[in-house]
Amino acid sequence: MDYDAEIRDLKRRVGELEGGFGFLTNQVRDVHRDLLGFQQATEQRFDSVDRRFDKLDQKVDRLDGRMENLDAKVDALPHALAETMREVLGKG
Repeated sequence: MDYDAEIRDLKRRVGELEGGFGFLTNQVRDVHRDLLGFQQATEQRFDSVDRRFDKLDQKVDRLDGRMENLDAKVDALPHALAETMREVLGKG
């Protein structure tokens, strides 16, 4: 049995495995870095969308308040009109 040839063959095979492992390690590191960047960009976009929805929600709340105020005025209109007509006609 040729021990030197066997050792050279084992060293060659280990070298191939180490090279493949190094390549995969670099690939995984690059993918991980890309995923972290994607995560950060996505979080920033969601934060931006959340801020826009908060502003929209505030505007809707203000509009709701205005509509309630308008409803109250419209509900009071028949009474105010009747009072005015009584005064004009002298029946007040």
